Amino acid sequence: MAAGTVTLPQLVDWITRFSAVVTENRSYLTELDSAIGDADHGANMARGMTAVVEKIGAAPASAVDELFKSVGMTLVSSVGGASGPLYGTFFLRFGTTAGAATELDAAALGAALRAGLEGVVARGKAEVGDKTMLDSMVPALDAFDAEVASGADAAAAASAAASAAAIGRDATEPLVARKGRASYLGDRSSGHLDPGATSTAYLFQTLSEALA
Repeated sequence: MAAGTVTLPQLVDWITRFSAVVTENRSYLTELDSAIGDADHGANMARGMTAVVEKIGAAPASAVDELFKSVGMTLVSSVGGASGPLYGTFFLRFGTTAGAATELDAAALGAALRAGLEGVVARGKAEVGDKTMLDSMVPALDAFDAEVASGADAAAAASAAASAAAIGRDATEPLVARKGRASYLGDRSSGHLDPGATSTAYLFQTLSEALA
């Protein structure tokens, strides 16, 4: 294993940690979603990620693409609402771009994350400022790429991404939603954190923890 590379067990650890945090914050995510959505984001994500952990535990992957195909397909098939297809697409694109590797350097991890983001954009047709998960994900990836460009390793880049994702999440509170169920509320959607941006902040928080 080369110094600074991200291993398959670390990526499994990331997914396991993300599942645990989503499950732990299930009620909080649902509370956020009850203010501006269908009140199901926490329940959906907890159910989906629990199914993911069971699946990857029962059938351990031998390569990154195999792992994330399993993660993505399980989310698409087990999560209702918008979050299943969006997170599922993120992980499927991540895996396809990473390929049949067993470890990724910082640049390869960044490329896989960026491909996942592009998948979410293509599927959700949203942009930064629409009060969606992209308000967390785009700044996270920009911070990750900037760190890698300056010579940082994957762990340092992931730490910067986690910080940027949290700032992006917090910035959704005053926004008026322009996409999804929340957009039906118009100005009343302002004053609430976006649940998708909040779970996305957990995604980068747990990535940073897994690589630390």
